[in-house]
Amino acid sequence: MASVSYGPEAIVLVLAAAGGAGLGLTLPVTAAIVALLAVLIASYRQVIAAFPDGGGAYAVAKEYLGRRTGLVAAASLIVDYVLNVAVSIAAGTAALTSAFPALLPYTVWIGLAVLLGITVLNLAGIRESARVFMAPTVVFVAGILVVIVAGLLRSAPAVTETGPAVATDARTIGVLLLLKAFSSGCAALTGVEAIANAVPSFERPRVRRAQRAEVALGALLGVMLLGLATLVGKFSVHPIEGTTVLSQLTEAALGDGIGYYTVQFATVVLLALAANTSYGGLPTLTKILADDNCLPHRFAVATPRQVYRYGVVTLGISAAVLLVASAGNMNALVPLFAIGVFVGFTIAQTGMVVHWRRHGGGGWRLALNGFGALLTFVAAIVTTAMKFTEGAWLIVLVLPLLVLGMERVRRTYRRIDDSRGLGGTPAPPEPTGAVIVVPVSEVSELSREALSAALSLGRDVVALHVCLPDENTTVFTKAWEAWHPEVPLEVIDAGDCSVGSPVARHLRHHFDGRRKVVLIAEVDPPTGWHRLLPSHRSDELERCLRHLPDTVVCHLRVPAS
Repeated sequence: MASVSYGPEAIVLVLAAAGGAGLGLTLPVTAAIVALLAVLIASYRQVIAAFPDGGGAYAVAKEYLGRRTGLVAAASLIVDYVLNVAVSIAAGTAALTSAFPALLPYTVWIGLAVLLGITVLNLAGIRESARVFMAPTVVFVAGILVVIVAGLLRSAPAVTETGPAVATDARTIGVLLLLKAFSSGCAALTGVEAIANAVPSFERPRVRRAQRAEVALGALLGVMLLGLATLVGKFSVHPIEGTTVLSQLTEAALGDGIGYYTVQFATVVLLALAANTSYGGLPTLTKILADDNCLPHRFAVATPRQVYRYGVVTLGISAAVLLVASAGNMNALVPLFAIGVFVGFTIAQTGMVVHWRRHGGGGWRLALNGFGALLTFVAAIVTTAMKFTEGAWLIVLVLPLLVLGMERVRRTYRRIDDSRGLGGTPAPPEPTGAVIVVPVSEVSELSREALSAALSLGRDVVALHVCLPDENTTVFTKAWEAWHPEVPLEVIDAGDCSVGSPVARHLRHHFDGRRKVVLIAEVDPPTGWHRLLPSHRSDELERCLRHLPDTVVCHLRVPAS
């Protein structure tokens, strides 16, 4: 729904290069996009029926088109989720600055503040509900429909926005200009696949309800797009610096009173919620990919509030980079949006063709999905060609890099699984000789606790003291001899101010044929700022020892008194 705030503007921005004659073609171009929308809606109804467990393009590709095609679908979804956040926030900020022009110089900071707020809320595990979405969505859709009706009833605009026009290169009307306008406006089709991705979220009967929702989405979106395109021609709206096309249409239809601000605020809120949907989708997708060994497994780790924090943080950082790089300019990001979407559309429709051919009974359904695959493939090629120099090259570069990256992660996990010896019955475990090494820095109660714990693990215990520069080793050795703990002591020279490297070097060249167990004792400070007080030598030891073969590192935490 929120895409009507930037889809028509993308068309107008291109056609404005041909002047008034070009802007007069806004409605025909929009009609072509709505026709493509109708084909997609009909096609995705079939996807919903065939895949009631959801998953959309990734599920279809994984089932019928092979692993690598599935990864292409997953990569396109990842790109779309990130761009959805950046575009939605940039469009929401543009709606806000259109209503309050004084905020225009702070566009990037406003966008980053909104992004930070959404990211923090998602990290905290605060979930939205259908009711939270419903109110601003109803207000937005009702507001747009009121704008359309009021605009059609007016013989002249209530308010005419003035200001410097957006600079564009003068062009004549031709096939290339129309194709470029079409490819730009296709950004309004983003989100069509969302219902197919989330069929399990519906109440029973899920498939029927999801299909009805898909049709309702398409009908409302089509009506709003055609209505706004009609008003663009009627009121001769053209791009103006600092003001969105939707803002101009709302002012022309409703004036600059309470109705105008209601629509603008509803647009801002709905776009923020649209951005928030990616925070539910991308972390779930990365979790699925991590379970399939295509991403690091930490993406599948959830917090107690069931938040996949690595996915959330990755999404927030990626969207922030796009917002900063584009200076918060919605129109700089929109050309990137449609490419990944059409890649997913094409894969989903192609997979459905294979589905009908394999299971039979396709008939008109097979023809519909085949026609949809052809249309979306052509649209993807046209969009990429028309927008290549405007940033589409970035998507063309990122998609294969993501696929190659996920393939490499999968191969690495396969080698790790081979090293773990999965799939067979291992030999019975056998004990091996082990030496327990206890690093000690002083003669103290903490050292006594450490050695006591070590002696409880085994009798072969060695204390290890690292002599740091400017340290008087004689004082330590005399204190040790006076204590006489019945544990052999080895003193090694640090060579520098580090502790971890000398210990790791000593273990690497000693105790051959035995497993090394390094017991590190430390005082566990109270919570809060006290955690900043220890020297964190134990962390240094941990970092240096974790890569040693046949070595076990364990920690003994002694509570502070």
